[in-house]
Amino acid sequence: MQKTEDQPLARRPLLSAVALDMEGGERIGEARDAARRFMSEVQAVHGIPVSERAMGLVELVVSELVTNAHKYAPGPCLLDLEVSDGAVEISVWDSDPALPVPREADPHRIGKHGLEIVMAVCRSFEIRREPVGKRVKAGIVLADDPGGHPAGRLM
Repeated sequence: MQKTEDQPLARRPLLSAVALDMEGGERIGEARDAARRFMSEVQAVHGIPVSERAMGLVELVVSELVTNAHKYAPGPCLLDLEVSDGAVEISVWDSDPALPVPREADPHRIGKHGLEIVMAVCRSFEIRREPVGKRVKAGIVLADDPGGHPAGRLM
């Protein structure tokens, strides 16, 4: 595999990285804004089509993952967004090594549905421990599925 700097511009992944100090809840809004700006740039500057569904889902997933980092992990949080091969990968790192566990469906539970929602709307989902903390990754397809699948076209 060639190094990124040797690849033509059109084949390089598009990246955004944001470090968030999670002291204030306003950082969650900051993360959503950063994701919206990045996705708008992907479309406007780089000419990569991004459906309204994908735009909204990116903001939703970023909001849910960064909110979880804010609630459960002390210290900073890192948000990475990468577009390649028709999808955006959202990656959130935080300092807590405890892995989140999806809860069983409970129509009477109020709140704590964020992880379930993220897993339902994403093409891919992964959680892994790192030397410090953990990283949660979720992939969202940029184009709509002609069949109407909410997670986009499955490649």
